[in-house]
Parts: sequence; C-alpha cells; structure tokens
Amino acid sequence: MTIFFRHLRGVIVFSGLTLNTVFWFVPIMILAIAKMLLPIPVLRRLITRVLMAIGENWISVNSLILRLPDSNSWQTRGLDGLGPDSWYLVVSNHQTWVDIIVLQHVFNHKIPFLKFFIKQQLIWFPVLGLAWWALDMPFMKRYSRAYLAKHPEKQGTDLEATRIACAKFRDVPTTVINFIEGTRFSEHKREARNSEFRHVLPPRAGGIAWTLASMGELFNAILDVTIVYPGGPASFWSLCCGEPLNIVVDVRRRPIEQFLVSGDYQNDRKYRREFHQWLTRLWHEKDERIAALLADKTASPQVRNGA
Repeated sequence: MTIFFRHLRGVIVFSGLTLNTVFWFVPIMILAIAKMLLPIPVLRRLITRVLMAIGENWISVNSLILRLPDSNSWQTRGLDGLGPDSWYLVVSNHQTWVDIIVLQHVFNHKIPFLKFFIKQQLIWFPVLGLAWWALDMPFMKRYSRAYLAKHPEKQGTDLEATRIACAKFRDVPTTVINFIEGTRFSEHKREARNSEFRHVLPPRAGGIAWTLASMGELFNAILDVTIVYPGGPASFWSLCCGEPLNIVVDVRRRPIEQFLVSGDYQNDRKYRREFHQWLTRLWHEKDERIAALLADKTASPQVRNGA
C-alpha cells in the first residue's frame, strides 16, 4: 500500500470513527440528562444499563471500522469464563493511547462496559469529554509533588475522588480499569523514575487501593492484563491507516484476597506496606511476562481480531 493510499485510508477510518461517535453521542446525552433529573433510583439504574448498552454498540461499530480491511494479528489469551453480569477490576500496563482501544475491542460484550479514570482536563475534549461524563467515567484531578508541597491541604483529594466515583458503580455490574503506572511507559520515564522493572514503570498504589476499599467486596475478580506490541507500540494514526500490527493481550484472572479489601491504606502503615509488597510482586510477574511474550517469536494467534 502506497503512502498516499495509506493516509487516505486513515482519513476515511478517522472520519468513520468521528461520525460513529457523533451518532451515538445524541442518545447518550439525552439519557444522561434524563438520568440526572429523575429522582427515582429504579429508573436511574435502568437508564444506566441502557447507557452501557449504547456504549457497547459504540465500541462494536468502532471495532468494525478499524478492522476493515484486516491487517492486524491479535493474540488474546485468558478470556474464558468471564461474563457481563459480574464486577471486575482490570489492572494493565500502559504504553500508548491505543491500549484503550485494544482493551475495549477485546473485552466488549464479554465483561461489563469498561470504566477508566480520566484526567479532569479531558472533560473539555470535544464531544468525547461529555460522552465520557455521561457514561459515568470517573474524572480525576492529579496534583504534582511541587503543587502538593505548596498546598498540603490538597493531599489525598484525588484518592477521595476515587472513592466517590466508585460509589456510583455499586448498582450495576461494572468493570473498573486502572493503569496503575499513572502514565504511558517510555524508556525516558523508566530511567527518570529509576525503575527496578525493565518493561513497566513502578506501580502507583493509591488509586487501586482506594478502588478496592470502595467496592472491593463487589468485585468477582481482578483481571491482570498484559498488553504487548512485539513490533513496538502502535499509534492511533497507524491503526487508522491499516499498518500491520501484532498485538498480544494476556489476561490472568486473580482472586480478591481478603487482606486487599479489609485494610486502611491511608492510616495503617502496616497494611500500606503489605499492599505495596503485593503490588510489587504483581508487577514483577508482569515485567517477566512481557519479556517472555516479546521473546516468543513463534507464538501463533489463538484468537484473531479479538473475536
């Protein structure tokens, strides 16, 4: 495929994704406003379920647009036994914005609609910001260390926002996804953080700890997801242009250990230390898994196109 036709396909696919987003945006906003105004809990829960169904249809059409024509090799492992009527906490490594598209594509209709934490500034992103708000995506306002040093009264407010956001997920089966590195991986960031890991950044425990404290008893399992791009992380534009991509998604189902939901992360130092040790072990396993997947040059796709 020549450069011209590659970019032409990119423009067509991006236009299709934009039109699909605008198409579903209208019913999403109408229902979101109705849900906000209605005082009856039963009706609000019903509207929430309809909104999640619309969100799944939105993702389905996006996946269809991105798959035509198919030039990607998908390897997905560990999806057996999952269901849309359960609560899940997804923890994943994070390398590129394409990770979100990959996870939505792989898990759509297999588990409840993914809810991921979004930086508060992105609520102003055209169309998508309001759509994310309508779909109950939790918006987070993060403060830098320098800002917290000058404004110590803001310490912990981002974690409190996590607790408030998760409270909304108790009534309807939900999947909460947490990129616990806090940002996308890069070699520069790994070196800047003096990471003990080779393929991931050090995990940040606060968000996942508060998520487990807020609704840990509801979660049926933790889905430990590892995303690998053997040819290097993909960009959104390369995905639109149909450039060949090899994508591996490895899912490990982990039980919700009792100690994870029974402690006080903010005030109990012993619990906080144990939680950090558990998370570090999890991340070391993920680091080793990424290395193994990158080294496995002969693995053949088990599931193509995430179907």
